[in-house]
Amino acid sequence: MHTVEMYTTPTCHFCHAAKEYFTGKGLSFTEYDVQSNLEKRKEMIEKTGQLGVPVIVIDKVEVVIGFDQPTLARLLGV
Repeated sequence: MHTVEMYTTPTCHFCHAAKEYFTGKGLSFTEYDVQSNLEKRKEMIEKTGQLGVPVIVIDKVEVVIGFDQPTLARLLGV
């Protein structure tokens, strides 16, 4: 089973789409709201060099910026 961390903001349309995708596939994830959690925002910027969301980290290795469904499906095997 993969570990998935997702950096989001409450108003991000693609963040909502990504969460619906994971939920629909029965995949669990940990969500970090980078609008209110400044520590996680800093962590996200260090990993990606940018402020764009969603940022999805799989197994603490693979970083997917944006809701790239084909890439997520390939990395997660779904």
